[in-house]
Amino acid sequence: MDDKPSGTFWESLEIGSIHAQLPMVAWDSLKFSLLADSPLPNKITWGRSSIRRSWLRSLFSATPVWLAPLIALSFFITLSKYDGSLSKFVAAVLQEGLLPIFNAHSPQFSLKGTLACICWIALQATLFQYLPGPINTGQRTPAGHLLAYRTNGLWAWVVTHVLYIGLCWFGVLDPGFVPRNWGALVAAMNLAGFLLSSFAYVKAYLMPTHPDDRKYSGMFALLALSRLSLITAVVGSVLYDFYMGIELNPRIGKHFDFKLFTNGRPGLIAWTLMFVPSSNRHVTSTCQPGKILTFARRDISNIAYHYQVHRRVAPSLVLVTILHFLYVLDFFVNEAWYLRTIDIAHDHFGFYLAWGCFTWVPTMYTLQAQYLGMYPTSPSNAYLAVIFGIGLAGYALFRSVNDEKDRARRSGGNCLIWGKPAKYITAEYKTLDGAQHESILLCSGWWGWSRHANYVGDLLLSFAMCALVGTSKILVWFYAIFMTILLVHRCIRDEERGSAKYGASWEKYCRQVPWRLVPGIW
Repeated sequence: MDDKPSGTFWESLEIGSIHAQLPMVAWDSLKFSLLADSPLPNKITWGRSSIRRSWLRSLFSATPVWLAPLIALSFFITLSKYDGSLSKFVAAVLQEGLLPIFNAHSPQFSLKGTLACICWIALQATLFQYLPGPINTGQRTPAGHLLAYRTNGLWAWVVTHVLYIGLCWFGVLDPGFVPRNWGALVAAMNLAGFLLSSFAYVKAYLMPTHPDDRKYSGMFALLALSRLSLITAVVGSVLYDFYMGIELNPRIGKHFDFKLFTNGRPGLIAWTLMFVPSSNRHVTSTCQPGKILTFARRDISNIAYHYQVHRRVAPSLVLVTILHFLYVLDFFVNEAWYLRTIDIAHDHFGFYLAWGCFTWVPTMYTLQAQYLGMYPTSPSNAYLAVIFGIGLAGYALFRSVNDEKDRARRSGGNCLIWGKPAKYITAEYKTLDGAQHESILLCSGWWGWSRHANYVGDLLLSFAMCALVGTSKILVWFYAIFMTILLVHRCIRDEERGSAKYGASWEKYCRQVPWRLVPGIW
């Protein structure tokens, strides 16, 4: 029997005592959220990080939300105003200040550029939705969904380029529109990337396609788990969700998948279609329109621009263009294979993919060709032959490695690798719905050489694209540096995901194939 008297006075006193303790509990909880990852359980053990991240770690991980646009803007200004020299750009910043330089030379919005960007996205969305194509499935999601995709990217690529050539040929579209409006187009693409990222963030809460495949680390997820989460600092977590994405496969309708559309349409097709930026001091009118019409790709347009300005075509620009051409066309020819890569199968849809594919890819991945179009170099033919050979070898390795895994997966391991029956480990994993599934971990061919041999080919190709320019300027080498950091980080992410997903089978796989990237090195 409770000896405490009843009544509103004692109830008020008890409530007041509880309230008095809340600041202490709140401070302890805040310290924990700042300094340590949350111990709260996460139902899905593989995929992107969820609420286990600490507040500071989440905030640090989300720095690309502001850092990536800052880098892209700095490189845009460096290329157009400082001869592609980052040292000149840094010297100018130290002398004049960063904000004055940005105010003077940043890309500016224009009605023409914004409308062109809207029309470009609308065209690609229409082709994505309505062009015919085979139906392929991706990997099973953590929640157990097996999604179907219409892979019509090659048709979209062909139709886009034929349409562009036709419009230019009949005088409907000015072939020089893109270089003359490049700054406005960059500004519009930047805005489009942020808007799409915001849409994806809101949609994940209000209209999720597959709610059970979402992953949070933000405020709403925390509040759903504990009342004490109300006092947790949430800025870093919300930014991390915005950056990495919450939904795994946001869709509208049956086949309009935002992730596949964003990754494979506006940015990647733009890589091979748009012209390079140009400053007024380089633009001339000596090139006949008929000659420009023969160049209907972004990198080949660099050749047209290069010829227009310098009245010759540098062999290095032609070779860089060929490597870019191979890389982009390979994506569309093998789009069904791409459905099983980390971008589609594991990365959630947020700023990382939305802004990255809309802005980062067309502006930063083509820096070598942009530089050569404006500032030609003259490496020796022998040098170009060796480096181009490295690039072709990298592409051949990239395609061979991925083809081995694709054949093994499609045949359930019943195929020949290097003339011998494929060796593989059958790995079991469980999805959120409790169902048990099997997958194979290939241990022969290139996949017996290292666990990420495909990245080696990618790195060789990236190196060749930059080395063909024949300069030591960091701006030109940025793509190779960025790809090295990106792919090494992906190696680490993939190892963590594989361990969480396959458990003991992954440990067995690592013992059988001990090297991550390059045997004897890492």
